[in-house]
Amino acid sequence: MDVKTVRTTVREDGIGVIILNRPEKRNALSIRMRQEISACLHRWQSDDGVGAVIITGEGQAFCAGFDLEEFREPDLFYPILESSHTYHRTLWNFPKPVIAAVNGAAAGGGFDLATLCDIRMCADTAFFSHPEVKFGAPPLFTPLRWIIGDGLARDLCLTGRRIDAQEAHRIGLVSSVNEVSLLRERAIQLAECILEAPPDTLRFVKGVFKESSGKGFEESFLHEHDRAFREILFRKMVPE
Repeated sequence: MDVKTVRTTVREDGIGVIILNRPEKRNALSIRMRQEISACLHRWQSDDGVGAVIITGEGQAFCAGFDLEEFREPDLFYPILESSHTYHRTLWNFPKPVIAAVNGAAAGGGFDLATLCDIRMCADTAFFSHPEVKFGAPPLFTPLRWIIGDGLARDLCLTGRRIDAQEAHRIGLVSSVNEVSLLRERAIQLAECILEAPPDTLRFVKGVFKESSGKGFEESFLHEHDRAFREILFRKMVPE
């Protein structure tokens, strides 16, 4: 695939970096971007030269969520569903540590992207929100609940309210708050620390993460994402 929406690199120290690269769209997740992220992670899954991954955004936003312009095209319903289905599961099942370096707005699907990473760190300019609930699109509740607890996750998913970097740190959503100019450097330092452990150990620990979260991702995802997509988005895109 001719990559157009992300920039990727593998450093000599084994850190793979994915930069969401649609700054003019606040790095909104288009069909193509989801496909390119999925393809990159599929390659790196079996690449022994990649031990950990950092995901961040170009420009002032981390990711503003799904590309809403595509939702206005009924012919794109199934490509949107399929690319989203694949991308979320690819990220969730990726067997190596993933760090979200949240450099700015993480809204809607961008918030979901951050919660599907193993560690989140953010810039002091970052914020998190689920505004899509106001427009009839339910957020992914379960991964957020695993991170910050049931009560706070319900609050953020139901209200769609915005929380800033300091509140995100206080509630345990992010591990650290950094000056935006230092964020990528700090993310690299964190990844280097992780890579001090043997690769087999890291893979094992990732497996433990996936299997020990109570209700499994597949069971919750089928309800929260696939069923919601079919029942709510289909009604919006296909006239009765």
